[in-house]
Amino acid sequence: MRNTTATQPLFDFSAPGRRATEFPAAAVPTKSLADLIPAGALAKEPPPLPELAEADIVRHFVNLSTLNMCVDTHFYPLGSCTMKYNPKRHERLSRLPGIVDLHPHATEDDSQGMLAILYEMQQMLAEIAGLPAVSLQPAAGAQGEFTALLTAAAYFRDRGEKRTKVLFPSSAHGTNPASAALAGFDCVQLPPTNTGFVDLKQLQAELDESTAVFMVTNPNTLGLFEKEIATISKMLHDVGGLVYIDGANMNAIVGVTRPGDFGGDMMHYNVHKTFTGPHGAGGPGSGPIAVRDFLGDYLPGPVIQKTETPSGVRYSLVTPKKSIGRVRSFSGNVGILLRGAFYLRTLGAAGVREMTEQAILNANYMKARLQDVLPVPQGELCMHEFVASAKKLKDEAGVTAMDIAKRLLDYGFHAPTVYFPLVVPEALMIEPTETESKQTLDAFIDAVKEIVVEDPDMLHEAPHTTSVRRPDEVGAARNPVFCNTACGPT
Repeated sequence: MRNTTATQPLFDFSAPGRRATEFPAAAVPTKSLADLIPAGALAKEPPPLPELAEADIVRHFVNLSTLNMCVDTHFYPLGSCTMKYNPKRHERLSRLPGIVDLHPHATEDDSQGMLAILYEMQQMLAEIAGLPAVSLQPAAGAQGEFTALLTAAAYFRDRGEKRTKVLFPSSAHGTNPASAALAGFDCVQLPPTNTGFVDLKQLQAELDESTAVFMVTNPNTLGLFEKEIATISKMLHDVGGLVYIDGANMNAIVGVTRPGDFGGDMMHYNVHKTFTGPHGAGGPGSGPIAVRDFLGDYLPGPVIQKTETPSGVRYSLVTPKKSIGRVRSFSGNVGILLRGAFYLRTLGAAGVREMTEQAILNANYMKARLQDVLPVPQGELCMHEFVASAKKLKDEAGVTAMDIAKRLLDYGFHAPTVYFPLVVPEALMIEPTETESKQTLDAFIDAVKEIVVEDPDMLHEAPHTTSVRRPDEVGAARNPVFCNTACGPT
């Protein structure tokens, strides 16, 4: 039975003088805040925070946490986001005292163990990408894209080349054009195609000496591997441009093929996706980038260098000689990088390939069993994810992709990604990952097949079992209203 009382605002439980813990008076001399902090930085009075017992606080947040769906509680087939299970072994390793207690300002001499782990992570990411130079700094995939484009801009600037255009397919992640624009490039989108693949004629028509980068996700957002990627890369290289591989879908190719081998010059990883760092709700993330050797001098610093000395191996933080500068404090989101490093060490090379193969198998199994009720417009076979369409269901019964997504919550499943990519009408992007069993996949498939024959009017009102049903999501994002009993609406 859920404790609904505990989820009320904490101010409702507040009582003057109530405390979680009371400490005895200090046994050493103390100073007042006025002696320690400039008067201009002091508030006139303490903030109006609730006064609570420890049990009130614990019950409140534990009960709130049970209202959320997460990979520890539910199947989470969120296409393009790779919400796979996060092994608790790696959580424990990342919290070992010698790791979690290391201060970010510790000297290199005191950080050799941490630097050794991060150096090994650099090397593993370089090997998996087939690209030798790596920066661990970017804090998420979008920042990784942005950082790589700044690196490309610095490279062209250093060569005296004025390249202004970044090209991308219409199915690209929205962060691609956003990153390109922020990096100072003009964005050129290729028209959508019936096949879901890049049209080489369309690409050729846009290529010239002003082309800097072609950004492409491979496998693409339809879950299809760009079969002409080697030709695409050669076309870019023939005009002096670079190929950027969006690594959001690396879960489909890790250990099987490498972006550097099929022509990519730069890429980012989503460590929190592909290598099981916990993520969601805006973070945390980690988006290291890997680039070709001739771009390595422009990477943000510091990067970690290994040297042999008379007294043994030493790890140092160095800044590439033509670096674009820092994009993140210290060495990036180290906590997520560590989880990724431990995951890779746990699996090894053979395990990483098996991970990929199982993700592809799971996706194709689901696609084969669902396509009779939710057609998949592009591709006979998919990689790690596929994009189904509810257009026929909408035309015949008025049931939309959103209706299906909301109703899945009542069945105990998180919804897949909906309405992306835009090239598929009433899109549902489904990614099971490799960590789910056949029983879980079958239960999800059975739920979808039940939903599509349910009463449309009932589906329009779904979900029916959640505390919040269908909020105005656009209005909430654009005009948020925050309130509590202390400060009132703002």
